[in-house]
Amino acid sequence: MDLNFIAFGVYPYIALAVLAIGSIVRFDREQYTWRTGSSQLLRRKQLVLGSILFHLGILAIFAGHFVGLLTPVIVWDFFMVTHGFKQMLAIVAGGVAGIFCLAGGLLLLHRRLFDARIRNTSSFGDIAILVILLVQLGLGLATIPLSLGHRDGSEMIKFMNWAQGIFTFNPYSASYITDVSWVFKAHITLGLTILLIFPFTRLVHMLSAPIWYLNRRGWQLVRSKRPMPPTRRTVERTK
Repeated sequence: MDLNFIAFGVYPYIALAVLAIGSIVRFDREQYTWRTGSSQLLRRKQLVLGSILFHLGILAIFAGHFVGLLTPVIVWDFFMVTHGFKQMLAIVAGGVAGIFCLAGGLLLLHRRLFDARIRNTSSFGDIAILVILLVQLGLGLATIPLSLGHRDGSEMIKFMNWAQGIFTFNPYSASYITDVSWVFKAHITLGLTILLIFPFTRLVHMLSAPIWYLNRRGWQLVRSKRPMPPTRRTVERTK
């Protein structure tokens, strides 16, 4: 059993299994930890810009990977979308989305590292998962020059066959990407690792659709940073 088969033929199933089972168990047993842990009340302006860039970018990246990798080749052929066009579309759209996401992620990381109050309320996991995502974005952007060397879409077909082979339980799926660049392999491996640790991080909020918030009743109490003015009774006691 070679390393390539373990990494790209076995590890994907381990990551997907932990993702599914871990998310279900956490939602069932620890619903109060199923949240974003937002620090908006501590510093809003930088959060808004960073969050918008980051979320727009990551949603576009996720949609592009999902559609691009899991749509069968026969469907693209039916709509007469050439592999070369699809490759260039992925490079341009993915590059723009990746830059947006990276810029937003760096702003969010800057808040957590250099704002004392936010850093004190952040856990190790909050910072670690953000760093991991930024490294993954960097690897993704690093694949663009390599993809430009395969504008005919031949490399993309390999990744499509691999991804679709995983979901169709093809035992030879790992062989499709045996000879691709180590940058692609590192990008895939780290992506699978993110799926593996997903249920144990704040990323679980991505699985939520809190539409009931629109009709929620109740108030949120927030303490002011400024000291409260003394009451009349307090003044009389100090005289």
